[in-house]
Amino acid sequence: MKKTVLALAAVMSAAAAAALFPQDAGQAKALDAKVRAFLDKMRYNWADLNVPASDGQLLFDIVLKHGYKRALEIGTSTGHSGIWIAWALSKTGGKLITVEIDEGRRRQALGHFEEAGLATYIDSRLGDAHAIVPALPGTFDFVFSDADKDWYINYAKAVIPKLEPGGCLAAHNISPRGRFFGGGNADYYAYMKGLLDFETSMAAEGSSLAVSFKKK
Repeated sequence: MKKTVLALAAVMSAAAAAALFPQDAGQAKALDAKVRAFLDKMRYNWADLNVPASDGQLLFDIVLKHGYKRALEIGTSTGHSGIWIAWALSKTGGKLITVEIDEGRRRQALGHFEEAGLATYIDSRLGDAHAIVPALPGTFDFVFSDADKDWYINYAKAVIPKLEPGGCLAAHNISPRGRFFGGGNADYYAYMKGLLDFETSMAAEGSSLAVSFKKK
């Protein structure tokens, strides 16, 4: 009887893992190798205000740890952060909507998504996020803001009603104590800290990534 219970538990555990991580081992291994090779190749070639690799890794870890599946990125640039997010989503069975206003940057991002093997996990949209984001139906469980910094509070107001309990709103170039080159946005940080239904902090020491988790 004990062996039967243990066997059943093992089967159920495997089924749960398969539901959360829908790729088979061979597919996941092949995609991981392709993404890593692309990121290694591009290590010193990201420009246009892309996130550093350390923050990309943080985004990946957050999505994977929480099993997020419905992600939104505000500000694609040429795709570095989107690749990290979509890589994690490839393991959870999710998909990323990413919005970019600049046609040239979006064109480069599309090429990068394709080369990294992640294009099928990304819905790239060209246009003004000021109009696109409020019009998106949602819901989302992960949102990453990395567009015009003076609009961060407005983006937050637009996406918070569409963010599921337990979801995360992350924002780049944040400094709780003031502005620095390329960002700062202490006003945004103070705004999020003031929302009682969110837990807001910096993602890691030395990072400019702020994370706000919506309470369940």
